[in-house]
Amino acid sequence: MSRRKRSVMSENLKVELAKDLGFYDTVQQEGWGGIKAKDAGNMVKRAIELAERAASREP
Repeated sequence: MSRRKRSVMSENLKVELAKDLGFYDTVQQEGWGGIKAKDAGNMVKRAIELAERAASREP
């Protein structure tokens, strides 16, 4: 049985976050599995911040 889960974040969002956080070169060379756990955590943290900002702007 495959343990692969469907991603909650779109590929485009993940790429933009990786570029902003400075590890997109690693993603290009090694794929998402090549990033450090700390980088993945920072990416999730940033995505949550963006979602919270977007939610606070909605009426």
